[in-house]
Amino acid sequence: MRSKVVLRRVIAKPQVIFGLAGVILLLVLAYLGPLVSPYGFEDKDFTAFRTPPGADHWWGTTQIGQDVFAVTLRAMQKSILIGFLVALISTGVAAVVGAFAGYFGGWLDKALMWGADLLLVLPSFLIIAVLSPRLKGATWLWFVVLLAAFSWMITSRVVRSMTLSLREREYVLAARYMGISDWKIIFRHIVPNLSSLLIIDATMNVSGAIIGETALSYFGFGVQPPDVSLGTLISAAGGSEAISYPWLFLFPAGLLILLVLCINLIGDGLRDALDPGSHS
Repeated sequence: MRSKVVLRRVIAKPQVIFGLAGVILLLVLAYLGPLVSPYGFEDKDFTAFRTPPGADHWWGTTQIGQDVFAVTLRAMQKSILIGFLVALISTGVAAVVGAFAGYFGGWLDKALMWGADLLLVLPSFLIIAVLSPRLKGATWLWFVVLLAAFSWMITSRVVRSMTLSLREREYVLAARYMGISDWKIIFRHIVPNLSSLLIIDATMNVSGAIIGETALSYFGFGVQPPDVSLGTLISAAGGSEAISYPWLFLFPAGLLILLVLCINLIGDGLRDALDPGSHS
């Protein structure tokens, strides 16, 4: 019954519908667009350097003759994948750390929250910038791990405070008296009752991770060549390039803005739909 009520609330939010439609269209463009493109991501046209959009190259070409349409879609694929993986990892870590800290309390609570507080005060951008050059040549998944490592702390504190209340509920006390293990209580009773918060947090973390990846890649600390992301394309087309050859900048920057905007619309709508306090 509650799921039906929540679904009706979600559907009633136009921003969720618009955001979801936008994300689906961008996913279709990113993953099906290359199938209809006459050029691949690694193809080079040595007769067309920095040519504007036209019949042969729909979004123009780069300084080395790559098709901007193919390269931009490849970059958006990587940015989307990084965003979803970072959100999945960071929200999962926040749920586990916060639930364990709130449920068990004592020294475990103090140790976990001390670790969260320590990571909160560390300059995450600087640390990732220092570690990224040492990981050159390694898989880009290390970059995902670094981004996720600095994205879970605030949510874990919220989860902890909610767990402190949930652990005193009747159904949790009944499960404890029945001899059910603490692990099962946490993952069957505590975490599922935090699903609304975690869904909203994961959604917002996707856009946050995409922006973080773009910023780091813009400064050369993120995705490394020959791979590309929206951040690396925006960086390569920055400065005078954006004025002289605007298509090199406008297409990746435009897709980035649309992607983040649509995800934020979904997050805002879900927050309104799943938060009982937002309804009279």
